[in-house]
Amino acid sequence: MRESKTPKSDISTRGGRDAVRMQDIQKDYLASGKASSGPGPDTDSAELLRVISFLEAFSGEMEAALEVTAANPHMNMAAFLIRNHLEGRTVTPSALVASAGVPYATARRKLEEMLNAGLIEQRPRTKSGKSFSLHPGVELLASWGQFSDRVLRLAREQLGGPAGPEAGRDYYFGGSYMAGKSIQPPKVLPEPLTLPGGLRILVHGDPTFMVMENLKRQFEQVIGTKINQRAFSIDRLHEEALRNADRRISRYDIIAVDLPWIGEFAEKGLLLPLNDLFDVNRLDPGDFHTAGWKATHWGGKPYGVPSQTTPELLFYRKDWFAEAGLEPPATTSAVLEAARVLHDPAHGRYGVAWNAARGTALGHQFMMACADFGQPVLNLDPIAGGYDADVAGRRDLVPTIDTPRALEAAEYLKALLEFSPPDILSMSWYERIRPYAAGKIAMAYGYTLLAPYFELDPSSPAHSQTGYLPHPAGPHGQAVAPVGGYVLAIPSNLPEDRRAATAEALIAFTSPEAQKLYIQNGSRTAPRYSVGADPDVRRLSTIFEAVDAMSWRDELQFWPRPPVPQISEIIHICGQEMHDMLRGIVSPREALRNAQSRAETAMRQNTT
Repeated sequence: MRESKTPKSDISTRGGRDAVRMQDIQKDYLASGKASSGPGPDTDSAELLRVISFLEAFSGEMEAALEVTAANPHMNMAAFLIRNHLEGRTVTPSALVASAGVPYATARRKLEEMLNAGLIEQRPRTKSGKSFSLHPGVELLASWGQFSDRVLRLAREQLGGPAGPEAGRDYYFGGSYMAGKSIQPPKVLPEPLTLPGGLRILVHGDPTFMVMENLKRQFEQVIGTKINQRAFSIDRLHEEALRNADRRISRYDIIAVDLPWIGEFAEKGLLLPLNDLFDVNRLDPGDFHTAGWKATHWGGKPYGVPSQTTPELLFYRKDWFAEAGLEPPATTSAVLEAARVLHDPAHGRYGVAWNAARGTALGHQFMMACADFGQPVLNLDPIAGGYDADVAGRRDLVPTIDTPRALEAAEYLKALLEFSPPDILSMSWYERIRPYAAGKIAMAYGYTLLAPYFELDPSSPAHSQTGYLPHPAGPHGQAVAPVGGYVLAIPSNLPEDRRAATAEALIAFTSPEAQKLYIQNGSRTAPRYSVGADPDVRRLSTIFEAVDAMSWRDELQFWPRPPVPQISEIIHICGQEMHDMLRGIVSPREALRNAQSRAETAMRQNTT
């Protein structure tokens, strides 16, 4: 949600061009009319605006044809208010009265009727409270959405649209039957937030946070103040968050924190516990994916709210697998076999892509591969479904990198090299997905947040041809979908006088209504069960149903990257040593010994 005057170059990522390309894809998606930010259970924002335009034009024609026809002030004002709400423009009482199409006194009376009925909400624009902006209430948004659905259905039935079972099926699944289960758009806060200079946010430069930028104007309407956002790559985000903590006063109100950093940031006192700021029950914690919510805690306290719960999955080309007569791979050996069959470098086709770039990217991939083989990188206690990553207060933790199962994981990564693109050793987050989206890769390990690269781009050969699987299991492991993503947190050096308003913004940005809106505008992460189950969301992608099923099967886990304070350094160590192994400089056993020794040193040096 960066201000429009901020140049694109402020998206400071290693793959900055990828970030800008993703923005372009999302803008095309928005322009196509497939994105939906409207209130109706089956009506996207583009359709709502078309319905409003139709009603305005129809009323004009009626008045021209029948001079005795009277204007409908309630209808005119509702249409005007909702159009401006969808387009992110402020509506004043005088503007709304002028839109009614009736004499001033009559329009004022009709406006009072709508206010008294709760259809319109007022929000003070000044401290004196004498000036108000007007916004559609929850009831008006819901009823207008259902009304728009009925208008569209009647137009199809009466003017030559689909009839019979097809039309009925569309209405049954998308209309009044599901209306009670459809999450409505965000509503404006009763009072605008008082934050001098506006709300300042530090985020990661990924597709979900870019969606928030595209919706900046709408969320400024919701919270009543300007929004300023800066975006960095994962390593630079970590560095900037630490630099910010050294400042006397935080430069940011809200910062995005990668899940594995929670332990480090909490131990160093960089974040405010949420339960010191507000009643955490306001967030409806039970609605979040269990693994995503648990990963925000340290020492029993939540330090952030899930903004993205994005497991790393195995993306695979369903059409290629079907043509080759292959089943979706459930094991690591099946991945290798499928990669072997589908690998065809002579024709520009490769079996598999993954994070193999030196440092942070490969460190993450190695830890997740260890999890596939049933090996945590620390001596975590086994529990049902995996291992206990709630390690706050434990002083007996030691690395478990140099183990037989970790050796299997290292050898698996080395085996993948044979069926990977020639530049695999420089591929990281974006680089592994771009060739998959371009139709050059049969399978790719990737976070759900990167799925927009092919889901939103109809020109991608992988569009509508991608299947989603948890990480296939090694011989001693089980299917696991390692949870990644970011939480939104409040820095501990934020001044007292900004904390209450910032907490309200945090709640608004992570609400079901906001998270559904992100998805309707291009995100592919759903931290909440309610959002993943929403009928509008389910229609946009099969990824949400797949992730929900993994969550219910307890496959979403955050123990593969346990949030100990030293985890960032351990990830980097593993990424260096495994890269030397992949380059053939050292053997797998030697790489594991080196990583084990360096990780032990890091744990000792940083233990408090």
